[in-house]
Amino acid sequence: MALTGRAALLAALGTLPVGILEPSWTGILAVNGSLALACAVDCALAAPVRGLRLTRSGDTSVRLGESADVHLTITNPGRRTLRARLRDAWPPSSWQPGTEGPASRHELTVPAGERRRLTTRLLPTRRGDRRADRVTIRSYGPLGLMSRQGTHVVPWTVRVLPPFASRKHLPSRLARLRELDGRTSVLTRGEGTEFDSLRDYVPGDDTRSIDWRATARRNEVAVRTWRPERDRHILICLDTGRTAAGRVGDAPRLDSAMDAALLLTALATRAGDRVDLLAHDRRLRAQVQGRSATDTLPAFVNAMAPLEAELVETDSRTLVSTILRSAPRRSLVVLLTSLDAAPIEEGLLPLLPSLTQRHTVVLASVADPHVAGMTRARGTVDAVYEAAAGTRSQARRRRTADQLSRHGVHVVDATPDTLAPALADAYLSLKAAGRL
Repeated sequence: MALTGRAALLAALGTLPVGILEPSWTGILAVNGSLALACAVDCALAAPVRGLRLTRSGDTSVRLGESADVHLTITNPGRRTLRARLRDAWPPSSWQPGTEGPASRHELTVPAGERRRLTTRLLPTRRGDRRADRVTIRSYGPLGLMSRQGTHVVPWTVRVLPPFASRKHLPSRLARLRELDGRTSVLTRGEGTEFDSLRDYVPGDDTRSIDWRATARRNEVAVRTWRPERDRHILICLDTGRTAAGRVGDAPRLDSAMDAALLLTALATRAGDRVDLLAHDRRLRAQVQGRSATDTLPAFVNAMAPLEAELVETDSRTLVSTILRSAPRRSLVVLLTSLDAAPIEEGLLPLLPSLTQRHTVVLASVADPHVAGMTRARGTVDAVYEAAAGTRSQARRRRTADQLSRHGVHVVDATPDTLAPALADAYLSLKAAGRL
């Protein structure tokens, strides 16, 4: 039970004339006694809180940057009308800063034996699972002098999924894929491609693509057409170690890597390839395997949602052994990790031969655009030192990339905005060359 501001105001207003006209304990007790009696009656007439029945419904998942509506249904089984204020508590990251108060607090009136539904609109600022906290209800009497308060635990979870901002690049890459399908039947032959169909020979065709057996049966010169390889296996590996926790721009490196992985997954599944996912640092954090083309992207998004970078050094030996177990036959292995010299040279580089001799390996890394801006700084002594530091950092990344290239690794080093399309272009280039 709690007094309201209205009761305090009435007490002050009642005491003021008594103090001016008849300053005595009798006058004060007369005013406050009447007020206390009114408060007791008001509290007795307030609807009880503990007997209320609360249920939830609504959205269970939402993409980062979009809103989710969670409905709370309050049923009043008592005989008194419920006049209440309600606070639907969620973690602070469920709303934009400064908007939690208006979004989580509601006023309602529920007559006896009826129910009402409230809607709490969430606008999360982080990925992961957002779990509802307690629902606090303050029930007021008809006079608004006293209130009863109680809490209910009404479980509900909203999973905040990665935003997939690079989806806008998918139509252009699909157009390139269709273009690749159309021209490969004429221009590509030999290993690394799959037989598609036979057609009549036209002047200018490569004579090596003539099918002599089909020519003998048809009495016309027939040539084989080829299409890009399909049903190839792609294994995407997200490094969730300490380097993935570094922020580039407004988001951690891990978020940019996830966005690139989602674009590649959407493109590869449309191309007829099978895509699996690993997330690893010192241990396996998430794994998605053996999903159908229609289920792969939703499964990836759902698995990535709760992932957070761990402040530990990635165990490269365990990562490579996990990749070799997960990909028993030749595959395209895409490592989304850092190009920092120390983790690569001390951890991954000695283990690459065992990986590259069995698989085609692509390493994609998020570059910091601020470093490129540093190299252009001039005019003051501090600016010159800043430019030197930026140039040295870029030189180290290029040297590390060259070392990886000498081991047969295809390196994609791009800023957060361009990493996803650059990785998709690398995949299309490998597919066009028949190297998957």
